[in-house]
Amino acid sequence: MIDLPVVSQEEKKKAKKPDWLRVKLPIGKEYAKVRKLVDEHKLHTICESGSCPNMGECWGAGTATFMILGNVCTRSCSFCAVATGRPPEYDEQEPKRVAEAIYKMGVKHAVLTSVNRDELKDRGAEIWYQTVVQTKQLSPETTIETLIPDVKSNWDALYRMIEAGQEVVSHNVETVPSLYRRVRPQAKYQRSLDQIKLTKEYGKRTKSGIMVGLGETKEEMFKSMDDLVAHGLDILTIGQYLQPTKRHHEVIEYVHPDVFDMYREEGLKRGLKYVESGPLVRSSYHAERHVNVPI
Repeated sequence: MIDLPVVSQEEKKKAKKPDWLRVKLPIGKEYAKVRKLVDEHKLHTICESGSCPNMGECWGAGTATFMILGNVCTRSCSFCAVATGRPPEYDEQEPKRVAEAIYKMGVKHAVLTSVNRDELKDRGAEIWYQTVVQTKQLSPETTIETLIPDVKSNWDALYRMIEAGQEVVSHNVETVPSLYRRVRPQAKYQRSLDQIKLTKEYGKRTKSGIMVGLGETKEEMFKSMDDLVAHGLDILTIGQYLQPTKRHHEVIEYVHPDVFDMYREEGLKRGLKYVESGPLVRSSYHAERHVNVPI
């Protein structure tokens, strides 16, 4: 288990949850339909495992972000609600189940993500490839975004993950470099930038995400935007970090919506083609709009 940062009493007083972060409970017929399909096909969704605040809105619209390769991650990031440990063997039939579920749901745009599988030689790349290919075979009109993990510089694995025909390839840097040791201790900021650069050079539409409220400064955010643009990023999502449990990294600041608007404007000024920025924005929020961003 990693050491979490020590937060002062003054910082704790700042972090009082504001009204703009209230989330509606998931309800409705479409939500129930998606809930049933996810259960029937024994699928994992980052919507649930990641405690996403937009689950009600997205599932209510008949969409979901599917998490492949199990629901146990080999990393121990201090912000993430996904379980950490030694993953069981992966299911080779998972690509088929995911493809069938997407077909039955009739979604126009699907987002796929996964836990980190550092113990696998190919980082799970073949399952990634087969999931996209089989989804395209059953639902050729469905567009796909793949939110892929850090492959630890295994570029052969990266190319296998992204050559299956998806329209958007996303990889989140998550935070500014000064916070990596505390927030993403098993990741490297430059390695993630390199992964984005190689994805762009391959010819893909690139996307990444950053959380705010972890203790970063505005100047650090601007520098990260510049770094991402320099490495070929097209699309950036910026959202408020929300602490999953008391064991996770504390919220240092609840960022005001006006600051999110400023970040959006700054990102576009600095060369990003599309910026989704708001308190409840998550990686897959409004993802269907991102397939139209020019490469």
